[in-house]
This record gives sequence, C-alpha cells and structure tokens, in this order.
Amino acid sequence: MKKIVSSSMILILIVSFLVGCQTDSKKDYTKYKDTFFNAFDTMITVIGYAETEEEFNSHFKQIESKFLHLHKLYDIYNDYEGINNIKTINDNAGIRPVKVDERIIDLIVSSKEWYEKTNGQVNIAMGSVLKIWHDYREEGEYDPTTAKLPPMKDLEEAKKYTDINKVVVDTENNTVYLEDEKMRLDVGSVAKGFATEIVSKEIRKEGLTSGIISAGGNVRALDKPLDKNKDKWGIGIQNPDEFILPGGKTNQAIVYINNKSVVTSGDYQRYYVVDGQRIHHLIDPDTLMPGDYYRSVTILAENSGDSDALSTAAFLMPYDESKTLIDSSDGVEALWIMKDGTVKTTFGMEKVMQSYGADSNI
Repeated sequence: MKKIVSSSMILILIVSFLVGCQTDSKKDYTKYKDTFFNAFDTMITVIGYAETEEEFNSHFKQIESKFLHLHKLYDIYNDYEGINNIKTINDNAGIRPVKVDERIIDLIVSSKEWYEKTNGQVNIAMGSVLKIWHDYREEGEYDPTTAKLPPMKDLEEAKKYTDINKVVVDTENNTVYLEDEKMRLDVGSVAKGFATEIVSKEIRKEGLTSGIISAGGNVRALDKPLDKNKDKWGIGIQNPDEFILPGGKTNQAIVYINNKSVVTSGDYQRYYVVDGQRIHHLIDPDTLMPGDYYRSVTILAENSGDSDALSTAAFLMPYDESKTLIDSSDGVEALWIMKDGTVKTTFGMEKVMQSYGADSNI
C-alpha cells in the first residue's frame, strides 16, 4: 500500500496517570506501550498490561506480524512472493478467478453485505474511481502548485466499472473473479478495521486480555485496564481543527469503553489542497466527489470491522439518513461533528462521554 504514515484520527488517552500497575491476589501487572509503522500506511500503537516486559514484547511482535501479513493480503499496490492478494485479483480482472486466503474471502463477503446495508455507500468495487482520485491527490501532495480536481468526465467513465455484483466470490473454492476487465477493488474503506478486529481476537486468545490496539483512526479495546483505580479505557476523539488551528483543543470528546471499538472517519486526515480548499479522500459514490456533510463521524461498536464500514457510510450520508443507519444497527452509537463545529450524538454515546458525566468507573 502507498507509504504514507497518517496522523491518528483518534488519540488513545489512557485515563490512568499512574505507572499502571495493579496487584491482585495472585499477579502483578505493568502497563507497556510500543508502536510500529510498517502496515496499513499508519502508526499502529499497542498498549497492554503484562506480568513482564518480555511477555508484552512477545505479544507486540505477534501483533506486528499479524498486521503485516494482513497488510500484504489486502494490498492493492504491491505484489508479494507466494501471496495472492487484492492486487492479484485486480490484475486478473476479466481473465480468471484467483484463489486467495480465506481472510480475503471473508473481507469481500463482509463488504458485499455492507454494500447492501448502506445502500451502496460502502463499495469496494469503486477502485477505478478511487484510483483517479489517488493519482490526483499524490500529484497535488508532491507539487501543490499543480494540484487540481480530476475531470468529472473521467470519474463518470470510471464509474461504469463499479458494479459490485460483478465481483464473484466462490466460498467453496476460495476464489474471487472480477467479471469486468476494467473493474478494480479498493478495500481502503474497510480493510484496516477488519484487520484490527482479526488481530484483536487472535491476540486475546494468545494471552493479551487487557490492552488497546490503535491502527490510525481504528481503536479496539480489550477487556478492562488492570489498574486498581480505573475500570474503563478512556479514548480521546480528535478535534478536527487541531490539525488546522494551532493551539486548538486536542480532544473533542473522551469516551470510556471496554471490549469495544471506536472508529472515526473525517475530512482532515488524508487530503490535498486545490485553490485553498482541502480535498479529502472519502469519496461519495453518487457524486464522485468528497463527502461534504461533516468534519468527522465517530462510531462506537463491538466489532472494529463493522465500525470502520459504518463510519465511512455515515460520513457520506446526510444527517437524517446517517442517523437512521446508526439507529437501525444493533449495539452501535455515533458522534457527528458537523461542518460548523457543532456536535450531535446518539443517546448511548452520551452515556459513555466524559462531558456528559461518564467516568472511568461506570
């Protein structure tokens, strides 16, 4: 994937300001933290409680290895020896089905379901359109004096090759076939959250039961912090203006959670500037232009993959439609930061927000 290290949309705020030790009747735990940058074009931070530093480091290396492997599977830009990945599927569009890892099958099947649930707002078959935007954004980032918008005629031509029904998945044989030779998959709207959920579940089974994995704007909390004073993880939701106005407040809000994911989509992370206007990377499949309803949308749900898909869809819908989508999704809460900076939330989100009286012991 493109080698850009993105600033995190969600900042982890560990609400304990102590060393982070807890002693129960049997074991002592210490809080540790480490980061890596070699997967999904973002900084991935791991925080966890372990009995020893060696134990934490072992979990950290496992997490890094798992993310790197998933990065290779979901990559649309690069080939890897011995791996059929999303790029392999794209390279064989209109030619032949490609046998792939079951985790690619699972991601594509889930994405097709989200396409239906979101009325097409989450469409991994938008690769032909997103490739155009990607190229113009890269050119504008490299030389801002040449930055411009893609011609609408080019985008409309590319849209002809975005029919997700032409993505044929054979779950018995683990193959994927793109019926249209000009079709391209782009899983950027779902892959990072999907991968974060996979890694979180696997590392819990392998022994890390108290921790946080933060992959850019995707945060997954495991169980509760092993701190004698705190029962919840505190997650800070980024103030969008922090990247624009020096001295702006870092966190728009703080939410307290356990065993949940918090995922944000916003207009302020990956963008370029054309005639003084920020042009971000979240493209509306109907207008073929960047979504323009909000500064950001944050989703709280149990599953990080679901949160990732929902944050994209909710960001690209007018508020009434966006809220209807969230209200119809079981166990899902949301926070919208509107274009004028006002904040709207679901009732369930308010209950876990510090500004509405929630604390780390709820």
